[in-house]
Amino acid sequence: MTSTTPERTAPPGATETSMTRREVMESLSGILLGMFVAILASSIVSSSLPKIVSDLNGSQSSYTWVVTSTLLAMTISTPIWGKLADLTNRKVLIQIALVVAVVSSALAGLSQNVGTLIALRAFQGIGAGGLMALATVLITDIISPRERGKFMGLMGGIMAVSQIGGPLLGGVLTDAVSWRLNFFVGLPFAIAAIIVLQRTLHLPKVARRVVRIDYWGAILISAGVSSLLLWVTFAGQNFEWLSWQTFAMVGGAVLALVGAVLVERVTPEPLIPLHLFKNRTFVLAVVASVAVGVAMFGTAVFLSQYMQVARGKTPTESGLLTIPMIVGTFVASTLFGQLITRYGRYKAFMVTGGAVLVVSLFALSTIDYHTSFTLISVYLFFLGVSMGMLMQNLVLAVQNTLDVDEMGAGTSTVAFFRSLGGAIGVSVLGAVLATKVTTSIQDGLTKLGIPADSMGGGNAVPDVSTLPVPIKDLVERSYGDGIAEIFLVAVPLALIALIAVSFLKEVPLGTKTGLQERLEKEAALSGAEAPVDATPGRVTLAEETESTLLEAFEPAGVVDDERSTRSSV
Repeated sequence: MTSTTPERTAPPGATETSMTRREVMESLSGILLGMFVAILASSIVSSSLPKIVSDLNGSQSSYTWVVTSTLLAMTISTPIWGKLADLTNRKVLIQIALVVAVVSSALAGLSQNVGTLIALRAFQGIGAGGLMALATVLITDIISPRERGKFMGLMGGIMAVSQIGGPLLGGVLTDAVSWRLNFFVGLPFAIAAIIVLQRTLHLPKVARRVVRIDYWGAILISAGVSSLLLWVTFAGQNFEWLSWQTFAMVGGAVLALVGAVLVERVTPEPLIPLHLFKNRTFVLAVVASVAVGVAMFGTAVFLSQYMQVARGKTPTESGLLTIPMIVGTFVASTLFGQLITRYGRYKAFMVTGGAVLVVSLFALSTIDYHTSFTLISVYLFFLGVSMGMLMQNLVLAVQNTLDVDEMGAGTSTVAFFRSLGGAIGVSVLGAVLATKVTTSIQDGLTKLGIPADSMGGGNAVPDVSTLPVPIKDLVERSYGDGIAEIFLVAVPLALIALIAVSFLKEVPLGTKTGLQERLEKEAALSGAEAPVDATPGRVTLAEETESTLLEAFEPAGVVDDERSTRSSV
């Protein structure tokens, strides 16, 4: 199965579908590098965020919104990127997303106030939404569902590496030079990803068609989700939960989302095709993704605050202390990805992951500001394991049931709801934390005989290293108890995820790549045979990819057995 002819031309009537072994693997490296850039740009500030918000004179609410703005923009833009992936050139789209994500991140490094930082982080979220959605969709083009498990695991591994390297690198830069450098380190990785993708990713041209963007759907979904998040953030602090502001914001959000559903029913190219919700696997994966998003984003975001405010650690130390969670994600995603590819089964791993998520979140709800770091590391490791067993496998289960022409929209919709869950989780849990901490600090200051407004009413994110001992102890205890309560609030959501994956119907993993399925569908519609690469001495994409995967990941004996089986057939 070796390539003997360097030409890449096909005879009249044939469609070029072959990629060399090297091109397949290099394309994957470019796709995964793009995802690495997206996650690095987001995670690198996590260990530095308390310092950044404190330097820019931000409050607990602004701390939450630095994260929420990115998640919200990612959430809203993901289905748009996904729909464009079904309509236009995916290769160009992922390169555009790379530029948007990294340029906006660099501009965020020049921010002089929290408002500017939040706005630029929102633009960064738009680019990150494209990278996360398109990377997953592009892998479906060149890897079959049966083989995709290990690459989903590899994707999870890349996510873990970037999540480890991001906070560590961000903490070192913040301690040694300035937190502003955090926003510029993604530039060389983005340039490398663009070059690799341009040189190696060869996809068939998309048939010319009228591209209709669902603007009304995007506007209504954005308005509805934004209103809900703003209400959750400000209710209880800027106005009462039962107030005219609450009725106005919640009522407006409900009307906008109802309008979005009506629009999606009639528009020719809906951002979120409603008929997908007739797919049982899709619905259960969406439910689980929302719950996982809340648990994952909503708890991980506040770990840095726990380490730095409740435990007095530096940004570098904060990044080091989250390593167990990322190691758990890396080990679980790569190991179980390999097992899924080997055996073609995925449900048991997902159910186990859901159970581990429930237990680990409950364990983390028992911590306080004196809990042993060894014990916390064990809890965080298993939290990471649960993420590695759930995140990418939920996407894999859905992709295995989708029509090839809706792969972009379906995949991005799952990512949309996961990001939506994360954005809601950060806002809700941030509001819970702000209320808990503010009340606790104000009550503590009153008992100490200190005016409650001496620390900005307890709402400002404090720098504990500058506080006198009695107040420092009060602040550490308040944040320790508040963040433990966040984990407890997330436990019921983890239970929902466990129930959802338990009811999934396991569908055998397919053996054809997205390009094969698309070409076969086009041939069926035209009444012709499926187009092939007729160049002498060349092999099809399926044969080349399968050979590459077998040689790269399987023992020699297994490769020989499978090849002999195919030959005999």
